[in-house]
Amino acid sequence: MARLAFEKYQGLGNDFLVVDAASDALLEIDRVRWLCDRHFGVGGDGVLIVAPGESPGARAKMVVLNADGSRPEGCGNGLRCVALHLARADALGRGEYVIDTDAGPRPARVERDQDQALVTVGMGRGQVVGEHVARFRGREQRFQRISMGNPHAVAFDTGYDEAALDELGPEVSKSLPGGANVELATSVGELRFDLVVWERGVGRTLACGTGAAATAVAAALAGRAPFGVALEVRLPGGPLEVTVQQDSLEVTIRGPARFVFSGEVRLE
Repeated sequence: MARLAFEKYQGLGNDFLVVDAASDALLEIDRVRWLCDRHFGVGGDGVLIVAPGESPGARAKMVVLNADGSRPEGCGNGLRCVALHLARADALGRGEYVIDTDAGPRPARVERDQDQALVTVGMGRGQVVGEHVARFRGREQRFQRISMGNPHAVAFDTGYDEAALDELGPEVSKSLPGGANVELATSVGELRFDLVVWERGVGRTLACGTGAAATAVAAALAGRAPFGVALEVRLPGGPLEVTVQQDSLEVTIRGPARFVFSGEVRLE
Protein backbone atom coordinates (compact mmCIF):
# COMPACT_ATOMS: atom_id res chain seq x y z
CA MET A 1 0.00 0.00 0.00
CA ALA A 2 1.38 3.40 -0.98
CA ARG A 3 2.66 5.80 1.64
CA LEU A 4 3.00 9.57 1.30
CA ALA A 5 5.78 11.51 3.02
CA PHE A 6 5.08 15.17 3.81
CA GLU A 7 6.36 18.10 5.82
CA LYS A 8 4.07 20.51 7.62
CA TYR A 9 4.77 24.26 7.37
CA GLN A 10 2.90 27.39 8.36
CA GLY A 11 3.11 31.07 7.51
CA LEU A 12 1.24 33.26 10.00
CA GLY A 13 -0.96 30.27 10.83
CA ASN A 14 -1.81 29.54 7.19
CA ASP A 15 -0.74 25.89 7.26
CA PHE A 16 0.19 23.46 4.52
CA LEU A 17 1.34 19.93 3.85
CA VAL A 18 4.39 20.18 1.58
CA VAL A 19 5.01 17.16 -0.64
CA ASP A 20 8.00 16.63 -2.93
CA ALA A 21 6.94 14.98 -6.18
CA ALA A 22 8.16 14.27 -9.68
CA SER A 23 5.06 15.93 -11.16
CA ASP A 24 2.03 17.93 -10.10
CA ALA A 25 -0.36 15.06 -10.85
CA LEU A 26 0.33 13.24 -7.58
CA LEU A 27 -2.91 13.57 -5.62
CA GLU A 28 -6.59 13.18 -6.46
CA ILE A 29 -9.16 15.62 -5.10
CA ASP A 30 -10.58 13.19 -2.53
CA ARG A 31 -7.12 12.53 -1.11
CA VAL A 32 -6.37 16.24 -0.82
CA ARG A 33 -9.63 16.76 1.05
CA TRP A 34 -8.85 13.88 3.39
CA LEU A 35 -5.29 15.05 4.07
CA CYS A 36 -6.49 18.58 4.91
CA ASP A 37 -9.36 17.41 7.14
CA ARG A 38 -8.52 18.52 10.69
CA HIS A 39 -10.49 15.70 12.30
CA PHE A 40 -9.93 12.66 10.09
CA GLY A 41 -6.71 13.60 8.26
CA VAL A 42 -3.52 15.52 9.00
CA GLY A 43 -5.10 18.97 8.84
CA GLY A 44 -4.17 21.97 6.75
CA ASP A 45 -5.40 24.85 4.61
CA GLY A 46 -3.94 23.11 1.57
CA VAL A 47 -1.32 20.86 0.04
CA LEU A 48 1.73 22.30 -1.73
CA ILE A 49 3.26 20.03 -4.35
CA VAL A 50 6.95 20.81 -4.94
CA ALA A 51 7.90 19.54 -8.39
CA PRO A 52 10.86 20.23 -10.70
CA GLY A 53 11.03 23.77 -12.09
CA GLU A 54 9.95 24.42 -15.66
CA SER A 55 11.14 27.92 -16.53
CA PRO A 56 14.85 28.75 -17.03
CA GLY A 57 16.64 29.04 -13.69
CA ALA A 58 13.69 27.90 -11.58
CA ARG A 59 14.67 25.81 -8.56
CA ALA A 60 11.23 24.19 -8.31
CA LYS A 61 7.56 24.51 -9.18
CA MET A 62 4.89 25.04 -6.52
CA VAL A 63 1.41 23.70 -7.15
CA VAL A 64 -1.25 24.76 -4.66
CA LEU A 65 -4.17 22.47 -3.86
CA ASN A 66 -6.78 24.00 -1.57
CA ALA A 67 -8.45 22.08 1.23
CA ASP A 68 -11.44 21.39 -1.05
CA GLY A 69 -9.16 19.98 -3.76
CA SER A 70 -9.35 23.02 -6.05
CA ARG A 71 -6.20 24.46 -7.62
CA PRO A 72 -5.72 28.23 -7.23
CA GLU A 73 -3.16 30.10 -9.28
CA GLY A 74 -0.98 31.27 -6.42
CA CYS A 75 -0.47 31.51 -2.66
CA GLY A 76 1.83 34.01 -0.97
CA ASN A 77 2.09 32.24 2.38
CA GLY A 78 2.57 28.93 0.60
CA LEU A 79 5.32 30.46 -1.52
CA ARG A 80 7.23 31.50 1.61
CA CYS A 81 6.80 28.01 3.07
CA VAL A 82 8.13 26.39 -0.12
CA ALA A 83 11.11 28.77 -0.14
CA LEU A 84 11.96 27.71 3.42
CA HIS A 85 11.45 24.06 2.44
CA LEU A 86 13.98 24.47 -0.38
CA ALA A 87 16.47 26.27 1.88
CA ARG A 88 16.24 23.46 4.41
CA ALA A 89 16.74 20.87 1.67
CA ASP A 90 19.74 22.80 0.33
CA ALA A 91 21.15 23.44 3.85
CA LEU A 92 21.27 27.20 3.18
CA GLY A 93 21.03 29.91 5.81
CA ARG A 94 20.44 32.53 3.15
CA GLY A 95 19.44 31.93 -0.41
CA GLU A 96 17.57 33.24 -3.42
CA TYR A 97 15.30 31.15 -5.59
CA VAL A 98 12.97 31.39 -8.54
CA ILE A 99 9.88 29.26 -7.96
CA ASP A 100 7.44 28.52 -10.75
CA THR A 101 3.71 28.82 -9.98
CA ASP A 102 0.53 28.63 -12.01
CA ALA A 103 0.61 32.46 -11.99
CA GLY A 104 4.18 32.55 -13.34
CA PRO A 105 7.73 32.46 -11.91
CA ARG A 106 8.16 34.13 -8.52
CA PRO A 107 11.47 35.23 -6.88
CA ALA A 108 12.08 34.43 -3.22
CA ARG A 109 14.83 35.53 -0.82
CA VAL A 110 15.22 33.43 2.33
CA GLU A 111 16.81 34.51 5.63
CA ARG A 112 16.75 31.24 7.55
CA ASP A 113 17.38 30.41 11.21
CA GLN A 114 17.09 26.64 11.56
CA ASP A 115 13.40 25.71 11.09
CA GLN A 116 12.09 29.24 10.62
CA ALA A 117 12.79 32.07 8.23
CA LEU A 118 11.89 35.53 7.08
CA VAL A 119 11.13 35.29 3.38
CA THR A 120 10.71 38.08 0.84
CA VAL A 121 8.79 37.07 -2.26
CA GLY A 122 7.83 38.85 -5.46
CA MET A 123 4.11 38.49 -6.04
CA GLY A 124 4.01 39.80 -9.60
CA ARG A 125 1.93 42.69 -10.85
CA GLY A 126 -1.42 43.64 -9.44
CA GLN A 127 -4.10 44.08 -12.09
CA VAL A 128 -7.30 46.05 -11.70
CA VAL A 129 -10.23 43.94 -12.85
CA GLY A 130 -13.05 46.30 -12.01
CA GLU A 131 -15.60 46.99 -9.30
CA HIS A 132 -18.22 44.73 -7.79
CA VAL A 133 -21.26 45.89 -5.86
CA ALA A 134 -22.86 43.44 -3.44
CA ARG A 135 -26.00 43.87 -1.38
CA PHE A 136 -25.55 42.63 2.16
CA ARG A 137 -27.71 43.13 5.22
CA GLY A 138 -29.80 45.77 3.54
CA ARG A 139 -27.05 47.96 2.14
CA GLU A 140 -24.70 48.12 -0.82
CA GLN A 141 -21.07 47.16 -0.35
CA ARG A 142 -18.50 48.05 -2.99
CA PHE A 143 -15.48 45.87 -3.68
CA GLN A 144 -12.41 46.60 -5.77
CA ARG A 145 -11.51 43.56 -7.83
CA ILE A 146 -7.75 42.97 -8.04
CA SER A 147 -5.91 40.07 -9.64
CA MET A 148 -2.60 38.88 -8.21
CA GLY A 149 -2.61 35.97 -10.64
CA ASN A 150 -5.59 34.79 -8.60
CA PRO A 151 -8.77 36.86 -8.10
CA HIS A 152 -9.59 39.08 -5.11
CA ALA A 153 -12.42 41.38 -4.07
CA VAL A 154 -11.33 44.02 -1.52
CA ALA A 155 -13.49 46.35 0.59
CA PHE A 156 -12.29 48.95 3.09
CA ASP A 157 -13.69 50.08 6.43
CA THR A 158 -16.96 48.18 6.17
CA GLY A 159 -17.54 47.75 9.89
CA TYR A 160 -18.25 44.05 9.39
CA ASP A 161 -16.65 41.54 11.73
CA GLU A 162 -15.17 38.11 10.99
CA ALA A 163 -18.50 36.37 11.56
CA ALA A 164 -20.09 38.58 8.90
CA LEU A 165 -17.26 37.67 6.51
CA ASP A 166 -18.17 33.99 6.85
CA GLU A 167 -21.53 34.91 5.31
CA LEU A 168 -20.45 37.69 2.96
CA GLY A 169 -17.35 35.94 1.55
CA PRO A 170 -19.07 32.99 -0.13
CA GLU A 171 -21.90 35.22 -1.36
CA VAL A 172 -19.49 37.59 -3.12
CA SER A 173 -17.33 34.76 -4.43
CA LYS A 174 -20.17 32.84 -6.04
CA SER A 175 -21.44 35.99 -7.75
CA LEU A 176 -18.13 36.44 -9.62
CA PRO A 177 -17.01 34.31 -12.60
CA GLY A 178 -14.63 31.67 -11.26
CA GLY A 179 -15.05 32.94 -7.71
CA ALA A 180 -12.65 35.11 -5.72
CA ASN A 181 -10.93 35.57 -2.39
CA VAL A 182 -12.75 38.22 -0.38
CA GLU A 183 -10.90 40.74 1.82
CA LEU A 184 -12.26 43.17 4.41
CA ALA A 185 -9.63 45.76 5.30
CA THR A 186 -9.68 48.33 8.09
CA SER A 187 -7.47 51.43 7.85
CA VAL A 188 -5.25 51.97 10.90
CA GLY A 189 -3.25 55.01 9.89
CA GLU A 190 -1.57 55.62 6.54
CA LEU A 191 0.82 52.66 6.68
CA ARG A 192 -1.21 49.93 8.37
CA PHE A 193 -4.30 47.90 7.54
CA ASP A 194 -5.98 45.19 9.56
CA LEU A 195 -7.26 42.46 7.25
CA VAL A 196 -9.52 39.43 7.40
CA VAL A 197 -9.80 37.09 4.42
CA TRP A 198 -12.26 34.53 3.17
CA GLU A 199 -10.37 32.28 0.74
CA ARG A 200 -11.99 30.62 -2.25
CA GLY A 201 -11.78 26.86 -1.71
CA VAL A 202 -10.76 27.14 1.95
CA GLY A 203 -12.94 29.57 3.91
CA ARG A 204 -11.76 32.11 6.45
CA THR A 205 -8.04 31.71 7.13
CA LEU A 206 -5.54 33.17 9.58
CA ALA A 207 -3.53 34.71 6.75
CA CYS A 208 -3.45 35.16 2.96
CA GLY A 209 -0.37 36.54 1.20
CA THR A 210 -2.03 37.23 -2.14
CA GLY A 211 -4.93 38.84 -0.25
CA ALA A 212 -2.52 41.15 1.56
CA ALA A 213 -0.90 42.01 -1.78
CA ALA A 214 -4.25 42.73 -3.45
CA THR A 215 -5.32 44.90 -0.52
CA ALA A 216 -2.11 46.94 -0.70
CA VAL A 217 -2.60 47.47 -4.44
CA ALA A 218 -6.20 48.58 -3.94
CA ALA A 219 -5.19 50.89 -1.08
CA ALA A 220 -2.39 52.54 -3.04
CA LEU A 221 -4.52 53.04 -6.14
CA ALA A 222 -7.28 54.62 -4.04
CA GLY A 223 -4.85 57.01 -2.33
CA ARG A 224 -5.30 55.27 1.02
CA ALA A 225 -1.58 54.39 1.20
CA PRO A 226 1.64 55.47 -0.54
CA PHE A 227 3.42 53.58 -3.28
CA GLY A 228 6.99 52.37 -2.79
CA VAL A 229 6.80 52.20 1.01
CA ALA A 230 6.46 49.07 3.16
CA LEU A 231 2.92 48.83 4.49
CA GLU A 232 1.99 46.71 7.48
CA VAL A 233 -0.92 44.43 6.66
CA ARG A 234 -1.93 42.75 9.90
CA LEU A 235 -3.87 39.52 9.55
CA PRO A 236 -5.30 37.38 12.37
CA GLY A 237 -2.14 35.24 12.22
CA GLY A 238 0.25 38.20 12.30
CA PRO A 239 1.72 41.00 10.14
CA LEU A 240 3.18 41.09 6.65
CA GLU A 241 5.25 43.88 5.08
CA VAL A 242 3.85 44.71 1.65
CA THR A 243 5.29 47.16 -0.91
CA VAL A 244 3.64 48.24 -4.17
CA GLN A 245 5.62 49.93 -6.94
CA GLN A 246 3.78 52.82 -8.58
CA ASP A 247 4.68 52.43 -12.24
CA SER A 248 4.39 48.65 -12.52
CA LEU A 249 2.14 47.68 -9.59
CA GLU A 250 4.75 45.03 -8.78
CA VAL A 251 4.25 43.76 -5.24
CA THR A 252 6.70 42.27 -2.76
CA ILE A 253 5.79 40.79 0.61
CA ARG A 254 8.04 39.91 3.53
CA GLY A 255 7.00 37.67 6.37
CA PRO A 256 7.73 34.53 8.36
CA ALA A 257 7.55 30.84 7.53
CA ARG A 258 8.10 27.95 9.92
CA PHE A 259 8.65 24.21 9.62
CA VAL A 260 6.32 22.39 12.02
CA PHE A 261 6.88 18.64 11.65
CA SER A 262 7.35 15.83 9.13
CA GLY A 263 5.26 12.71 8.79
CA GLU A 264 4.02 9.91 6.62
CA VAL A 265 0.51 8.68 5.90
CA ARG A 266 -0.85 5.58 4.26
CA LEU A 267 -2.88 6.21 1.11
CA GLU A 268 -5.70 3.70 1.16
